[in-house]
Amino acid sequence: MPEQAGLFSPIVIGELELPNRIVMSPMTRIRAEEGCVPGERMVRYYSQRASAGLIVTEGTHPSPMGRGYTHPPGLHNDEQAAGWRKVTDAVHKAGGRIFVQLMHAGRVTHSSLLPDHALPVAPSAIPVFGEIHTFDGKLPFETPRALETEEIPGIVDEYRRAAELSIAAGFDGVELHAATGYLPNQFQVTGSNQRSDGYGGSLDGRTRFTLEVLEALCGVRGAKQVGLKIAPGYTVNDMYDEDPAGTYTYLAQRLNSFGLAYLHTGYDSGYARGTAPSFNPIDLIRSVYTGTLLAVGGFTKASGEAAIASGRTDFIAYGRPFISNPDLVERFRVDAPLSPWDVRTFYGGDDHGYTDYPALGAE
Repeated sequence: MPEQAGLFSPIVIGELELPNRIVMSPMTRIRAEEGCVPGERMVRYYSQRASAGLIVTEGTHPSPMGRGYTHPPGLHNDEQAAGWRKVTDAVHKAGGRIFVQLMHAGRVTHSSLLPDHALPVAPSAIPVFGEIHTFDGKLPFETPRALETEEIPGIVDEYRRAAELSIAAGFDGVELHAATGYLPNQFQVTGSNQRSDGYGGSLDGRTRFTLEVLEALCGVRGAKQVGLKIAPGYTVNDMYDEDPAGTYTYLAQRLNSFGLAYLHTGYDSGYARGTAPSFNPIDLIRSVYTGTLLAVGGFTKASGEAAIASGRTDFIAYGRPFISNPDLVERFRVDAPLSPWDVRTFYGGDDHGYTDYPALGAE
């Protein structure tokens, strides 16, 4: 009788064999250098965590108009690719595997962060409620400019170019961020997409942008090196859909034909913004998606083991525990206590709360 799968069972995703099923979740840390270029600080941060079965980087914008933060990394020019190459080389040298998460902010940004102070772009001219951090402090979100139909293929091409650069940068694959209010998610849901062209209205129209970007990424990297992140029912960044279960059931069924490396989904109840959906997104997607599933949702070691053993998911993404425990895999393996994290250092800053968390035996 085969041994029951768990966090420390190997798994093959696409063309990669992972030694364990503990994934470092993409997290916004905004510590890139001038020009949104990854620097030595990011090299240390990611390589310290290379024991993860897979690392998925923080959201990385595929074009200048996709930028959403003060110091995020980008992947739309050769300098940024060279910076990322130092990160991936260090991760690989330490025995790890790493995907880059491509994230276009869409309306979740501010003109002061964009080229020539251009207005943010979105499916429809509907602003996010609230404020955004900028170099001038917190400012109200602006009403974005609705994209013209003929502009959309150009944005798809920006993702395609980022996928090409991801090869030069040494990444093992790419993950499309289509969750938590960013551009693909804005197209997916009724609350931010009121278009009347072929990218709005019906389920087919609202999911079209996500699927076209996926096709572009797969055309460059091959589907086995492409993942997708979705967040059914997640309301962060003013996301609202009239029927989220129906929308994401449809999308997941469409994804079955792609043969992706994985589909990343869940809901993290520890995240302060937004409200939880009325259904469990992991179970919803598992019921219709036939490929490899990566789940996120405030898992502990025990709940992660249980989710894998029961077949609810194939592997687990951990976020905050990886921030304060660079050796999280080893701590889980020996049941060592976890170091607490400091929320004040999550978003931007220096090495404190970033690369100075000690490993076991060095505390």
